[in-house]
Amino acid sequence: MQNSDTNGGVVKRVWRRMGAAGPLFVLGTFATGILAWGAFNWTLELTNTENFCISCHEMQDNVFKEYRNTIHYQNRTGVRATCPDCHVPKDWSHKIARKIQASNELWHHMLGSVDTPAKFNDKRIRLAKSEWARMKNTDSRECRNCHHYDYMDYAEQGRRGSAQHQKGFGEGKTCIDCHKGIAHTLPPIEQNIGAPKVSAEDAEPVVRTVEAKPGP
Repeated sequence: MQNSDTNGGVVKRVWRRMGAAGPLFVLGTFATGILAWGAFNWTLELTNTENFCISCHEMQDNVFKEYRNTIHYQNRTGVRATCPDCHVPKDWSHKIARKIQASNELWHHMLGSVDTPAKFNDKRIRLAKSEWARMKNTDSRECRNCHHYDYMDYAEQGRRGSAQHQKGFGEGKTCIDCHKGIAHTLPPIEQNIGAPKVSAEDAEPVVRTVEAKPGP
């Protein structure tokens, strides 16, 4: 009860001081808050554009070049999925969490960790697995901003795609389980999809017989 009375007293004192300062002070404080929030939100959205993403040469010279050769960059309908569409959540709370996590990328930009194609390719598998894990943990949230399972018309899909989608959804799979490498070069890894792979050592030799043609 004492804490409640104390807190109430603090609020009253603040209001009294604001009232004593006059309506202009209250209005100025309110306007400053709006401007501060607007500046913060403007900066946040500025970092949420494709131009900002490729302003670092690490992105422009590596993954952006790969992305330009995919259907997400250019297609018959002109509908594009840009960098933030796939890599940044749209809802505010998850977006802020992702931005905080991405501050690590600024640190590695300053260190020059992937500032050449050779350095980038050396880390490609690790970077790709990290992003795949993030998308897996969110049930491919950014993919589903455009590709929503409930609204897929399987009759309009190819026979193989329709069958695989329904089978995958029934097994609880998510987009990134099967669609790795959809917008960037796929590292040399086994995805565990499709027909079982057989190594060269385990493959049975193929013996071809050629019948001898009778002579003239």
